[in-house]
Parts: sequence; C-alpha cells; structure tokens
Amino acid sequence: MQSVQTLASPQSRLDTWLAGFINDPRDVPFVRLSIMTTFTTIPFATALFIRGWFSWPLAAAYTLMNLSLFLDRFILMLHNTSHRPLYRRRYRWMNYWIPWVLGPFFGETPETYYAHHVGMHHVENNLADDLSSTMRYRRDSVLGFLHYYGSFLVTGLVSLAGYMRAKKRTRLYQKVVAGELSFYALVVVLAVFVDWRPAVVVFAAPLVIVRFLMMAGNWGQHAFIAPDDPANNYRNSITVIRCRYNERCFNDGYHIGHHVNAGRHWTEMPGDFEANQAEYARQGALVFEGIDFFGVWARLMIGNYDSLAKHVVALGPERPSHEELVAMMKARTRPFAA
Repeated sequence: MQSVQTLASPQSRLDTWLAGFINDPRDVPFVRLSIMTTFTTIPFATALFIRGWFSWPLAAAYTLMNLSLFLDRFILMLHNTSHRPLYRRRYRWMNYWIPWVLGPFFGETPETYYAHHVGMHHVENNLADDLSSTMRYRRDSVLGFLHYYGSFLVTGLVSLAGYMRAKKRTRLYQKVVAGELSFYALVVVLAVFVDWRPAVVVFAAPLVIVRFLMMAGNWGQHAFIAPDDPANNYRNSITVIRCRYNERCFNDGYHIGHHVNAGRHWTEMPGDFEANQAEYARQGALVFEGIDFFGVWARLMIGNYDSLAKHVVALGPERPSHEELVAMMKARTRPFAA
C-alpha cells in the first residue's frame, strides 16, 4: 500500500512547494490569496480599460466580485504581511507584490498602510499622538465618526508625512510620499488619457470605500477606553470571538492579543486568548462574541448598548448585570484627553 505522503492531494503538494518561498509555512494561504487576486482582479480590471469594453453593469460586477470575495481577506493579508514579511530573504523582492501591485486595486496606496499601522499606530497605541486615536471623540456619536473619517480621508497623507518627519523617520516619510503620490499620478493619467470611468471604479472608489472601512474598524476596535488607564492594551482595545469575520480574516478579531504582542502569528491568536482568559478578566477587558468590529461600530452609531451588552463574554466567575455592562460601556466611550 502506498504511504500517506505519496497520496497527498495536488493542493497539498502545491502548498508544500509554495512554502519553500516564504518565511513561515503557516502563511501559505496568503500566497494562494495573492495568486488568486492576481489572476482575477487584475485581468478583470484591465478589461474595463480596453476601449469599447467598459459598461456600468460590468463595472458593477467587478466591484461586487472584489468586495464580496477578496476585499476583507486582502486587507488582513496586507495587515499580517506588514507585521511579518511573507517571503524569504532570497525572494524579498516579492514582498513588494502585495502592497505595490495588488494594493491599489483594493484601495490601499503603496507603503501607506505599513507606515500608518506599523510605523505609527502600534507605536502610539491609540494615545494622543496616534493620528487614528479615538480618545478625543465620543465613540457613540455619528457626527464624531464622520469627522474622524473625513479628517483621515482629507488630511491623512499630510498628517502621516508630518508625523514621520517630526519623528525623523526619513525612510518611512519618503516611502509614504512616494507610494501615495504614485497612486494619485496613476489615477490621473488613466482618467485623463484612457477613460475616467474605469479609473474611478478600479482605483478611486475603492480608496474611499476602504478608508471608510478601516476607520470604522479601528473605531470599533478602540471604542471602549478606560480613561484611568488608556495605555493599557486590555482596556483600550476589544476582542471579538466566534464570528465569521475571524474565519475569513485570519483571526483579526483577537485585537487585544495583537496589541499585546504585534508579532504573534495569526494562527496562535485563539490559543493565546484561551490560555490567558484569567488575565483578560483581571484587566477588565471587553470581549464580544457573535459580532465583529463593524457590528460593534454599527451598534454604537445607533446607540444600541443593550445589544452590545448581550454579546459581551463573561470572563470571570461572575457576569456583571446587564445594567452594569451598559453603564460601563457608556462610560468608556466618552471623550477625554490623555
């Protein structure tokens, strides 16, 4: 009888081959996802620019494909590969493929995500110098969120570039400016010399959509902040479990654990949470089940604390009352200055 190894499926053999290019074999799903988007999104987008091929129904089909099949997974692949380079040193040039080639099709300007998230957000930890800090906003305010999003959309590049210059992080400053301006130059050239319609559909619209989603997600992740201890990762972030979002997006819901150790591999997140529930309870962490960050954000926008309280996980031996949970969450969404 043949051994188990010789009966391995073609996909298993392919994954083994792909693993030879990357730093961690557990990240093979990222390679597969990048290959899939390369051979679907790019050809489809290119077709929209061919003279005589563009139509609004075709553009709608392209947008629906990207939004429903790839967008959420791509963003979290970009997130993970920003923290942990995907390809080995001898193939390091391939690390540019995701942010520089694929990123613009998903509303991510080259280098900006890395600089903003890894170079700034994790350094400043949602405190006063964090350009995406939620502290100064009332986190159940629609107007507050619109100001938060609008500021990021309009002045985000200038603020981030200024931050990098002030911190004397010259290389990141140069990368941010080069990545952002090259994206806008590409959109302008395509719009003026080819066709403005696919330029909007393929590049401009995703930029606006994705920056909204990133800000809504970050708002939900950092909505409940203990004003007496805002630097405490257990008390300025939340975690969401047992939701479809984690299944699709590489366990991104374990946000507290990610801030505690940004280098922890995404496959280790659930185990780390299970092993440290007592610490989460001791620190007064907020953990929700059955909803994701966007569910948290949406409930805050309509002030539905009752629904949020029903999704809170009891971490300690005694669960606070519904009224206590609502009062605590309301107290932790009020604006304050660190």
